[in-house]
Amino acid sequence: MQLATRALSGHVVRFRPPHAINQWACAAPRFDSDTYSRQRSLHSSSRPSTRTAVPPSVARLNTSTRWSVALATDSVTPLAEQAPVGTTESQAERKKRSRRKRQWRRLGLTVAIVLSVGFVAYETVRPFRLFTLAIGRCTLVGIAVGHCIVDYKLLFRRTFTDKEERHQAYEACHKKCAERILEVLKTNGGIYIKLGQHLSSVQLIPTAWSSTMVPLQDQCNPTPVRDIEQLFLTDLGVTLQDQFTDFDPDPIGVASLAQVHVGTDKRSGKRVAIKLMHPDLEDFAYVDMKTTTFMLRVVKSFFPDFEFTWLGEEMEENLPLEMDFRHEAANARRATRDFQDLKTTSLVIPEVLWSERRVMVMEYIQGGRVDDLKYLHDHNIDRNRVSQELSRIFSQMLYINGFFHGDPHGGNLLIRPAQPHSRSPYNFEIVLLDHGLYFDVDRALRTNYARLWLSLIARPSAKTEADRRKYAKLVGNIDDDLYPIFESAITGRASLGKAGGGSMMDLANQTPEEAHRIRVAVVEEGLLTSIFDLLRRVPRRLLMVLKLNDLTRSLDTALKPTHPPYRIWLIVAEFCTRAVWQDDQRQLSEERVSTGLSLSLIRRSVSSWFGFQLWHRGLLFAETLADLRASWVLYRDWITGLTVGGFEEARRRRSGLHTLD
Repeated sequence: MQLATRALSGHVVRFRPPHAINQWACAAPRFDSDTYSRQRSLHSSSRPSTRTAVPPSVARLNTSTRWSVALATDSVTPLAEQAPVGTTESQAERKKRSRRKRQWRRLGLTVAIVLSVGFVAYETVRPFRLFTLAIGRCTLVGIAVGHCIVDYKLLFRRTFTDKEERHQAYEACHKKCAERILEVLKTNGGIYIKLGQHLSSVQLIPTAWSSTMVPLQDQCNPTPVRDIEQLFLTDLGVTLQDQFTDFDPDPIGVASLAQVHVGTDKRSGKRVAIKLMHPDLEDFAYVDMKTTTFMLRVVKSFFPDFEFTWLGEEMEENLPLEMDFRHEAANARRATRDFQDLKTTSLVIPEVLWSERRVMVMEYIQGGRVDDLKYLHDHNIDRNRVSQELSRIFSQMLYINGFFHGDPHGGNLLIRPAQPHSRSPYNFEIVLLDHGLYFDVDRALRTNYARLWLSLIARPSAKTEADRRKYAKLVGNIDDDLYPIFESAITGRASLGKAGGGSMMDLANQTPEEAHRIRVAVVEEGLLTSIFDLLRRVPRRLLMVLKLNDLTRSLDTALKPTHPPYRIWLIVAEFCTRAVWQDDQRQLSEERVSTGLSLSLIRRSVSSWFGFQLWHRGLLFAETLADLRASWVLYRDWITGLTVGGFEEARRRRSGLHTLD
């Protein structure tokens, strides 16, 4: 029997009942619930209850019109047993949640596998580890530089009501950014330490930056001794124990590129210093150099007036040379030859026994830091004489030899009592270390720079003023607009408003506090742009000369001498006079060879000789007066100390230790 009902759409659909029943027919499409209930009971008692899943094609029953749903299948689930609508939706949601759980499980499993593989690769595959570390180092630099760019952008957009507020805001921003960069440099180490050391010696940048970077001159992390032993074995094929006895695993000095240990050479029996490069330095050197150059260019793109890209370029040029100790050994030998003909000098350069690319063995010399006032006190060394000898050593290198040490900070200079057969005119010797960075200066730059110095020492006149501008143009391509800044960079004098209007001697009584205040004003009153313009114009070699000037002035300040500030200028002028005299003699000799002897040539030779003698004797007289003044100050300090605390306090004050209290 086939039963027909009307679907919701009004169409007639035929179906078979789920089991045989008495034939009956529905005369109307209306559904009789009582009859259906009896049929359902009969069906439930005659066979086990089995539910058939409702196909998706089932239409919803409209209860208001009480239409039934017809199925075109062989069996049908009674209407009362059809699943509620909410149940069907819950199943869909459960399926969706189940699918999401499976997706998350797959994602978690994938992440776990990637991390596990990455960890294993990091620990076992060296290129992968270096790549990962390089990304981290670059990211640290990028984040720090980005924060600094934002800080300075916000600073430059601010308006200030008075100069004091402006000064405090600038000082706070400089300090904050400098400390942020300092932490990154210390974390990354390697050549970033070298970069910080360069910044600490540049006095044309804000003081907050240069002073913040000073700790990098001595704060370098040592490499574990097991890594040092592996480097030695890799490079030389023998162990440290095969080559040395009494090898001290604790380094006596740690620098940005290498560290130094002490041991006894088995062949010669000499006590030697073994300099070994940090093994991981080469792993990141190339990336670090490129990162530094790139970041400096990024900063310049945001601040077009900023000009320190030369620093990155200089590092790319010179750092590969510094990372080859054979080059350093050659520099040390050349510097030794440059001073070997001098009858008197306090300079001592350790003898290099042998060197390889990453290992160098040299004479071991004990001593204290050259600016350690306590060491000078204990060995009865006059700090005034130490300051003067430092000025003579580096003036000899620059103006006479044309080959100068590029990084003479306090960590690279030792002092010790004079040894037997010493050439030192005093009771001490100055030991110069770390010869990896030297610069050549051609004759033209060297002599023109010397003539510029002499014009700065001379009393003002129309000729003196013309000479200053002339030689500033020759050595630095400096026009009149930047001349005051250039003069300040050379001499360290801060009185820019009087530049060219007087002599360097006019600043003899200027206190460091006054110079600092004027320097801060220079940086903040719009001249910072001019400073960066100067750095962009001058030749790169001259920038290294200016850096040498800054470092030697810093050493003089650290020693706290009692002589007047112009005392070291007089020493510089003495060597400039010799350089100019030698250049004049060279020119006259070449002219005599080419044109022969003439009255004009004789007259010029005599004039040159008298000029040299006038300068030489005048400088000696001025130096004598300055030394007498320094001696009087020392005597006064000694008397004051004797009055206050007896002989021991008198010695402390004479050595300058009271300035550290």
